Amino acid sequence: MIRYLIIDDEHIAHAIIEEYCSMLPNMQLKKNCYDALEALDYLRNHTVDLIFLDLNMPKLKGFDFLKTLASAPKIIVTTAYQEYAIEGYELNIIDYLLKPFGFERFLKAINKISSLTSKVSINPGQDEYSRSIFLRADKKYIQIFIGMILFVEASGNYVRVITKNDNAILVREKFSDLMELLPKNDFMQVHKSFAVAIKHIKSVEGNRIIMSDFTIPIGKLYKMNVNGLLNSKL
Repeated sequence: MIRYLIIDDEHIAHAIIEEYCSMLPNMQLKKNCYDALEALDYLRNHTVDLIFLDLNMPKLKGFDFLKTLASAPKIIVTTAYQEYAIEGYELNIIDYLLKPFGFERFLKAINKISSLTSKVSINPGQDEYSRSIFLRADKKYIQIFIGMILFVEASGNYVRVITKNDNAILVREKFSDLMELLPKNDFMQVHKSFAVAIKHIKSVEGNRIIMSDFTIPIGKLYKMNVNGLLNSKL
């Protein structure tokens, strides 16, 4: 669950963000703040995982507010002023949404948060449910837990996502865009059309990778990636 706070002096901005968040099952609104001072007061006694932050607000500007925080949560800036983008990234902003933004652009920002946010657990088995991304499939957005993915396969303008329980989910996403969402240390591209979850590889046999009941081809250009992985395990 991602606990979030909205800081914006425009009521319509709150309504749009809340509407978008209501379409995702793991978002929990903690408070609506209409200026940064109200947010500072709330954060003295409460914690959140994410702040949607407007920049041009009365009393205390967005970036000035950030500089007062000793330990800031994840920040997604929402503003109509593009010229502040460079300064925002210097303050470790996760993403920068230029108003007005649509749901798909909003979702990309949330996916960045989801892939960076992990639940604290003493049970290693729960790691499969610690990180997730949202992808468009069958005219809706579904949550996919990263640890459950076996491999992904390019299929024209779509990508097939195969999970541990043998579900095949066809998502409307470019292969390259999906690869950007997946943790680079956990997934490896082994073919122009395939990327696999390293921890789910059962065996490597010649130019094939065996995963569960699936056989994944290894492309010539990607053989070095696989060899590098095998050598690192020796």
